[in-house]
Amino acid sequence: MIRILIKFSLSLVILLGLLIGYLSFFGIETNSFNKLIQEEVSKSNENVNAKLEKVKILLNLSRFSINLQASDVDLLFENKIVKLRNISTNYSLKSFINREFGIKNVFISTKDNNLSDIINFIRVYKNSAQLIILDKILSKGSINANLEINFKDDGKIDENYKIEGKIKGAEINLLNRNNISKIDLDFDIQKKIYLFKNTKAEFKEIKLSAPDIKITDREKSFFVEGNIKSQTDEINKQILSIFAKKTLENLDIKNLKLSSENNFSFIINKKFKISDFLIKSKINLENADIKINSEKINKIHTKNDGYINFKDHKIQLDIGENKILIKGEGKYLLDKENEKISYVVSNLNEKLDFSTKLDLNKKYINLKILDYEKDETTDASLFIEGEYKKNKNLNFKKILLTQSKNNFLINDLNLTKDFKIDYISLVDLDFVNNSKKINKIVLKKNKKNYQIKSKIFDSSNLLEEILFGKDEGGISRFFYNLNAGIKIELDKVFIGDSDFIKNLNSEIRFKKNKLINLDLSGTFINNKKINLTIRTNQNKEKITTLFSGNAKPLVKKYKFIKGFEEGSLDFYSIKKNNISNSKLKIVNFKLKEVPALTKILTLASLQGIADLLTGEGIRFDEFEMDFSSKKNLMTINEIYSIGPAISLMMEGYVQGKDLVSLKGTLVPATTLNKFVGSIPVLGKILVGKKTGEGVFGVSFKIKGPPKNLKTTVNPIKTLTPRFITRTLEKIKKDGVEVKSTP
Repeated sequence: MIRILIKFSLSLVILLGLLIGYLSFFGIETNSFNKLIQEEVSKSNENVNAKLEKVKILLNLSRFSINLQASDVDLLFENKIVKLRNISTNYSLKSFINREFGIKNVFISTKDNNLSDIINFIRVYKNSAQLIILDKILSKGSINANLEINFKDDGKIDENYKIEGKIKGAEINLLNRNNISKIDLDFDIQKKIYLFKNTKAEFKEIKLSAPDIKITDREKSFFVEGNIKSQTDEINKQILSIFAKKTLENLDIKNLKLSSENNFSFIINKKFKISDFLIKSKINLENADIKINSEKINKIHTKNDGYINFKDHKIQLDIGENKILIKGEGKYLLDKENEKISYVVSNLNEKLDFSTKLDLNKKYINLKILDYEKDETTDASLFIEGEYKKNKNLNFKKILLTQSKNNFLINDLNLTKDFKIDYISLVDLDFVNNSKKINKIVLKKNKKNYQIKSKIFDSSNLLEEILFGKDEGGISRFFYNLNAGIKIELDKVFIGDSDFIKNLNSEIRFKKNKLINLDLSGTFINNKKINLTIRTNQNKEKITTLFSGNAKPLVKKYKFIKGFEEGSLDFYSIKKNNISNSKLKIVNFKLKEVPALTKILTLASLQGIADLLTGEGIRFDEFEMDFSSKKNLMTINEIYSIGPAISLMMEGYVQGKDLVSLKGTLVPATTLNKFVGSIPVLGKILVGKKTGEGVFGVSFKIKGPPKNLKTTVNPIKTLTPRFITRTLEKIKKDGVEVKSTP
């Protein structure tokens, strides 16, 4: 009996061992535990139910637990389904005996599920802020994942969970409605760390790739960092404005094509507010056409409608919440040929600093006011450095144009919004102009005043602008509100091809951009003086006086007069309320060519005098002009000129560039002498007895646009009383010697 009992017991132990071994290594499939698993799932969350067929059971004696494995499981929640490929868990036998929550961990492998459903399922167990964010911004797409979920004793999910998997075809709906679509990625999620790898996506039809994106849970916010690459694509301005709207709002950009590699980081709080946004980018700019939206700048004539073309640029870009830094170099096209350009632009707290260097080797440059030109065959470069503050003036710290030995330097140039000069610290010019003349001149700001010095300077264009500019004060019209004195010291200043003034000294005073006082003096090469004064009296009248012992340099600037020789000039003018009354007098000069006068002489059949005028020239003893000006209307009260060959008187008006209207009288000198000699008693006293055949003169009219003047001439038998009076005054003034005729 005992032997039988021993055999039975031994057999039972062996059978039990085999059963345990089989259960430990192979397990069995049964539906006996289905209800248990469903109850345990419901215990973890009452809103979740499990639908499963058979469960495979494996025994784990070391942990005194059983391993439950199920395939093709459906988790049901809120009328939604999450499909699982398989699920396994270790169930504590001790917990089963004690009627406690017995699942310590769950390993889940899902099938492809709707991304939104997975997020909502996880939220059933842990409704965290990051899951809320994901649920709001993620749409479309599918997900498959492997999950390792650990549970606490009370059935709640522990923090040390792990999730990894793939997402395909997802879409992120950003708050500004700029969606990121066609997202494919691998993810690895652990406690407070979310890793996204091998990401591919599209943004505004731009293909993007992101090798690594990391999100760190900082409890009150999330820190996002990563790397994004873009392929070469054409990009519109709307995309750029997302990242740098304020910087680009004044720019017109088209035909933008680039690729980039971007490292980024930012913080997003639980209210979806983004802060501490940083981007560090390396950009390969293949092409961009840029035009600044400024009416003033757009008026500059270019051959490509004001657009500057940029090609093959390597750019480093740093963008922060309140800053932007751009460094780059490449090629630019303004006219016909590509040139090199490098630049640095930084925008920090609404202050824009910039510097750039441009090659101008193949560019035509014309600084007309300085009589300087550069053709397309000589090398040159331009360096510009400056700053701009919002709602402030534009300040150029340095502008330097260099070409061979020619240098044009400007320091600290401050411009208003309408490009008027507010102040300027230094202008240093050292160049050879078109006339092959050396120019060395320096302008310096000394406190509130300016000082101009030069050893040698060709002012053929510039000085004319200063002294005879169309606007009051000449060059002051370039300034915003000039309140300063200007002291000028020029050792040798050219005012023409060969005419120059020695030791030109001048002091000029401006108030509210208006010239108040001026004193100028100098000496011509023949020791003849030039003096110019402008005074403003108590009646706010501006009185101008000009004397030049050498009239030629001042007269020859008028293109309608050629071959002017000798002569001295006196000018006097009173101006008030933009109305001026002036007198001009020139004495002892000779003319060789005056087209209007030549035409009058020809039409009057005075060809001999006309030939003389265009040949050796005609001498005049005196020229006087009395005129007034108001805005663009010049009223000529009288022009009177007398000489050995002809005398004339003229009056009329000139209305800007629109209309010229003049009329007058011209008399050959021989006829005049005969006429005066015929006056009883007086004629004998003045010119003696001469025979003649009567009086002959010419009346004429000149009228029309300046470029299309029409001249008419009519012979006259009598001279006007005013003409006779002015002539007699001239004769008496000069004290003509009278010889009686036998």
